[in-house]
Amino acid sequence: MSIRTEKILSLAGINHDNKSKEELQELFSKALNNGMHGLCFSPYEEGQKPGDIITEEQVRRRMEIIKPYTKWVRSFSCTDGNELIPKIAHEYGIKTMVGAWLGDNDETNKKEIANLIKIAKEGHVDIAAVGNEVMYRGDLTEEELLTFLNEVKKEIPNIPVGYVDAYYEFEKRPKITEACDIILANCYPYWEGCRLEYSLLYMKDMYRRALQAGKGKQVIISETGWTNKGQVFYGAVPSFENAMKYFINAQQWSEAEDIKLFYFSSFDESWKTGAEGDVGAYWGIWDKDEKLKY
Repeated sequence: MSIRTEKILSLAGINHDNKSKEELQELFSKALNNGMHGLCFSPYEEGQKPGDIITEEQVRRRMEIIKPYTKWVRSFSCTDGNELIPKIAHEYGIKTMVGAWLGDNDETNKKEIANLIKIAKEGHVDIAAVGNEVMYRGDLTEEELLTFLNEVKKEIPNIPVGYVDAYYEFEKRPKITEACDIILANCYPYWEGCRLEYSLLYMKDMYRRALQAGKGKQVIISETGWTNKGQVFYGAVPSFENAMKYFINAQQWSEAEDIKLFYFSSFDESWKTGAEGDVGAYWGIWDKDEKLKY
């Protein structure tokens, strides 16, 4: 290995290539038990999908599992039972980033926004996330999203309000970036085909670009993760070992540099194969049966 390559890998995180599966599992357990800043909450049990009703019992059961390991949880919707997540999280002493899921249905969007405001006024929202990757998907125009952002900011002026999207969208859309109190950037080296050994270095650059776009605003990594099964995506290879390596490096960086990071995801969810292919079902730290995978 050249000196230049060694230097790049040192910036990219610890090189775990020479470690056995057992040694990686030990490092993973240490990182998990040390605690995460944040975790994306996966509420859907096997056979469920968005639109199905989530029960209080299943939210509580899964919150019990994750509560020793995270300070924050992120929810993605304020309807169909998802509105229970913030209140229950607060009962367990976990802070909340609460999302209103926006799409191309105006009636559903208005209900999501109204419920987000209601939950916030009840005291269960620590950060409000108005929409998730709406610009990326093209579900709304910038003006429509800005209207929702400004409505929420007006109604809950004492709570930070932001919008979640891929880090580069904040470079491309300065009006949205300006409207956000806080920048909520999704950073996935995996989905840009990055090889595992350079993935942390890549994520650091994504974070830097979001910081530059935000012009002094706080940046939170609202999602990042690595799948353990599925098709290879250019240089990004899903595997049991690679998923552990990515988690370890991400958590060590988060702790060392005080990076606010929400890991995706808590539990495997089979419904995600529809949108992402076979890799979609395997992003969780716990499997679909709520067993710790690593």
